[in-house]
Amino acid sequence: MNKPVSERSTINKALRLNLDDRKYGTIAEIGAGQEVARQFFLAGAAAGTIAKTISAYDMQFSDAIYGTQEGGRYVSKARVQAMLDKEFSLVVARVGTSRSRTSRYFSYAATVSAKSFNKDNECHAWCGIRIQMYPGADPSDIILHVRMLEKTAELQQDTLGVLGVNLIYAAFYYFEEPRKIIDSMTDGLDSGAVEIDSIEFSGPYFEDLDNRAKNLHLIRSWKTRAIMFKADGQIAVPAEMLYKKNVMTIRGSFKPVTRLNVDMIEQGFEAFRTHEGVEDDNSIVLAEISMNDSRGKDLMVPEADLLARVELLNALGYSVMVSDYTRYFSLRAYFRQFTAMQIGIVLGMINMKEIFDEKNYVGVEGGILEGFGKLFPDNTHLFVYPELNDHGELADFTSITVDSHLRYLYRHLLENRCISGIECSDPELLHIYSREILAQLPDGRGQWESAVPEATASLIMQNSLFGYRA
Repeated sequence: MNKPVSERSTINKALRLNLDDRKYGTIAEIGAGQEVARQFFLAGAAAGTIAKTISAYDMQFSDAIYGTQEGGRYVSKARVQAMLDKEFSLVVARVGTSRSRTSRYFSYAATVSAKSFNKDNECHAWCGIRIQMYPGADPSDIILHVRMLEKTAELQQDTLGVLGVNLIYAAFYYFEEPRKIIDSMTDGLDSGAVEIDSIEFSGPYFEDLDNRAKNLHLIRSWKTRAIMFKADGQIAVPAEMLYKKNVMTIRGSFKPVTRLNVDMIEQGFEAFRTHEGVEDDNSIVLAEISMNDSRGKDLMVPEADLLARVELLNALGYSVMVSDYTRYFSLRAYFRQFTAMQIGIVLGMINMKEIFDEKNYVGVEGGILEGFGKLFPDNTHLFVYPELNDHGELADFTSITVDSHLRYLYRHLLENRCISGIECSDPELLHIYSREILAQLPDGRGQWESAVPEATASLIMQNSLFGYRA
């Protein structure tokens, strides 16, 4: 019987590696069987590639081999790094002088929390490879975090086997093209089987590579829907960043971040604090940038442009999320995967009007009612910032007019505090528009500086961002 194309592709990758005796290493897997090693054995001639496989399931055995990491977590980045440290040093020490000088050594490691019997546990894995890009070279690492989305342990195990082969194969054959490494990670896998929400390239071969840009490519290559950056600019795993947190987010272009944006964040969080259980130490504020326009089309913004905005927001102490979400109810559903606590969304009047525009629900089976049903099922609140109307007068959320057949829906949301208004600390801020600032930047220093935070102005001038010319 012919095998499925996906399996045949994985076996072919494993066989090509097995038949090249210059590639040699170990495979260590904890938590979901020895699925990666199994693929190499199925392909045949595995003795040409695999020096050792190991699966230390017992915690005491595992700790004795790899030590204990801070926090005591077994499915963690620190754990997979400890596994790579141990296994790579062993393979080089034991066979590095007896094999051909053309050999390139590697160690693959994975620590996994797969679907447990009769439990609704988080299913995820840390996978990584340490590899010599050239014979005798100091090794480099590729480490990724994976969310497993299939419903059974058996399917997750099969998926991890394919993913591991893809990573080993890509590290050997695509190392000069990091984007191709990312693109190939889901070869042979069904759509929706996994989500790769963080990847890190490190070591001497990748020292000039910008990991932030490569993580943004995870979105455009459909490996994930969102990437998160901590306030210090480091890539974050969403599940770790949002776990048991109240989440307040504000969507914007932030090109550049302005004093108006900062006021929206600060006033929004003051309102968010009034809700039950929201404290400084259990809450996170995220500035969110969508890659898409209001119709869901990729705006094709260059990665350098996106990273410039992230840097400006980080400089002000904000964590950042870049996503390809268009509708707010999809954004809320994304957060709800990781936290059961309060969710707050800060938005302007123009965004509020768009939410009540039924044209924006084309393709949603239940139309605007389904959209609102998904946006406000539990502990989710919209905070609306005021604007100046056509007459230059202050207009808040109570002045929004909706179609007559939606007026009772709007009233229901107001009365149940799903939608509430926030104040502007200084009406002069309402005269600030990012597009006007951008238009002034090519002319050098000027009035635009007063419209942005001091740190933002300094970085724009220092790095000549967004067309600024001294």
